[in-house]
Amino acid sequence: MITYRKIQINGENSPINGLWYARPVISETLDITALAKHMANHNTPFSPGVIKGVLADMVACIKELILDGKNVKLDDLAIFSVGIVSDHGAESAQAFKVSEHVKGLKLRARATGELSNEQINLAGQLKEAMPYAVEDEGSTSTGPDGNDDNDDDSGQGTFG
Repeated sequence: MITYRKIQINGENSPINGLWYARPVISETLDITALAKHMANHNTPFSPGVIKGVLADMVACIKELILDGKNVKLDDLAIFSVGIVSDHGAESAQAFKVSEHVKGLKLRARATGELSNEQINLAGQLKEAMPYAVEDEGSTSTGPDGNDDNDDDSGQGTFG
């Protein structure tokens, strides 16, 4: 079950100013060791150590392939690919310079199979983490934690 919190976007010149959106509430982040232990508990003949080794090799190979310009598809999970982060555009093709116009690379993941939007029953998968109380109209939007909720929860990392 995915829990979410409601946030209100507050930006002076934003076309989405004042609108409400759902953001996922992440309860825990598992590393490869924890994932391997979890997988080993699913009636597999492999130990957590063997699974961890396979997963570590998979991660290294996916990075290698992506940085070689290939996409990697894990069925019913995601297609992993590289994205280019641009700082700003060039006036012409001749004026384009990687050193000036490319800020970096990012990992892209697009859901496939059962995780794609067409396959998910959203009503059955989402639950509000805690009810959102709005004191009065025009007040500054804060979430249940008291923090300003205009943060970017995109979750997109960069290659380093």
